[in-house]
Amino acid sequence: MAYKILIADDEPEIRDLLHLYLEKDGYEVVEAADGAQALSVLQDAALLGDGIDLVILDIMMPGIDGYRVLRNIRENNNIPVIMLSAKSGDADKILGLDLGADDYITKPFQPLEAVARVNSNIRRFYALGSGRQRQTEELRVQDLTLDIQSCRLMQGERIIELTSVEFKLMKLFMENPGKVFTKQQLFEEGWGDDFLVSDNNIMVCISKLRAKLSEDGNAYIKTIRGLGYRLEDRKA
Repeated sequence: MAYKILIADDEPEIRDLLHLYLEKDGYEVVEAADGAQALSVLQDAALLGDGIDLVILDIMMPGIDGYRVLRNIRENNNIPVIMLSAKSGDADKILGLDLGADDYITKPFQPLEAVARVNSNIRRFYALGSGRQRQTEELRVQDLTLDIQSCRLMQGERIIELTSVEFKLMKLFMENPGKVFTKQQLFEEGWGDDFLVSDNNIMVCISKLRAKLSEDGNAYIKTIRGLGYRLEDRKA
């Protein structure tokens, strides 16, 4: 079964172009002309048990803009979200990333580049599966359990909600407890090596993860001065 992509953009020409190229690449594509329709499509897909696998989301849409749609998505879902915008300023990119976006495409763009970014995010998030195949393994470190299939992090019986980027970093940490990762390695895993992210973005993401895990900032993710970060494994 093909991965399902939602294109949310108020410009019909953009939707038609992306629809054409993504369908040619084997994806199932649904469209939304504004933010309210995008949220409706996502809700309906979830109710039918046939959810959206990735969202291409325009920022400047009438009514409910892309940022508000992204906030709503991140309240319930970790699926990859690629932001579309005619603005190229760093402030807009940083805001989107802070809200949980995975990637950013500036208009005008080459459709083949957009398809490549979709492929990259699908491959990274769903761990090189075939069709809708997902990994079913669980990763366990200390009292944390990360279910790869559902993208859910449990701390004992408590569910910890993660953004898509946070999930990718926790997966990397929990696959390699005790190993030190540099900021560059975390950047490549969380955001992709073709995307510009400042050190501050990584520090903010790590800080948010630590706050979700414990009041003690070093209880799980420890800073190794001059090197990077590692996930502590008390059983090691």
